[in-house]
Formats: sequence, C-alpha cells, structure tokens
Amino acid sequence: MVRWWGDPDEQYELVSGDLDHPDMDQLIVSLDGRAFAYMQTYALSTWNQRFGAHPTKTRGIDQFIGEPDMIGHGHGSRFIRSFVDGLLCGGIPRVVTDPDPTNARAIRAYENAGFERDRIVNTPDGPALLMVRNP
Repeated sequence: MVRWWGDPDEQYELVSGDLDHPDMDQLIVSLDGRAFAYMQTYALSTWNQRFGAHPTKTRGIDQFIGEPDMIGHGHGSRFIRSFVDGLLCGGIPRVVTDPDPTNARAIRAYENAGFERDRIVNTPDGPALLMVRNP
C-alpha cells in the first residue's frame, strides 16, 4: 500500500482533511464483518480537473486494500464493480480512476471491474493511467 499511496501519516492527514467536504465520500469496505479496505469517491469537477472534459457529475474513485491476506483474491475488483454499478445505476454518467501505469495489479482489478484504459495523464504524483467506466 505504501508503494502506491505514500507515507501513511501524510495520507491520513490528507484524507482526514476531507471528511466533511461535501464533494467527497469516504468508506470502509468490509467482508463478513472484517474491515479490509478504504474507498473514496469524489466529484471530478472539484478535484483532478487535469483529466480533461467529462460529463457533469462524473465521479472519481480511489481505494486500497489494507489487509495483505485479502490481496490477490478478487475482492478489489468485486467491491469496485459493485460500488461503481451503484453509482452508474443512480445516474452518475461516468466514473474515472487513475492508477500508476506500473501498478499492473490495480489496472487488472479495474479492468475486471469494467473500466477501460483511456490515456496517460500527468498528475502531481507523476504519470497516471486514466481509466473510465461508463454505463
């Protein structure tokens, strides 16, 4: 997780600062009562404008699995697909995400969740692969 998200204390500070932001939703993902992942969804118009033009109300997502024994079992792609299905069925026109282009595991999970590769974009953290899911 540290490889892709960075220093835990710094990241905690960043996500904590957005807890009350109206354009950000933060969730803990659990399975059978066991919390194992973090997920956030945000209005793309508030963050990441550098991703180019997208339909109004497009949402961005980020997440990670924090329990090592839960990685590599398909949990990520399943909870991402389920969550994004709900957004799209609820009227959100598009969902985007931006994994590191060298993070093959994340890219595969997003593809398994129905996302398509769009293009490389420049972010403050370096290049990222913009991935898109439409209804």
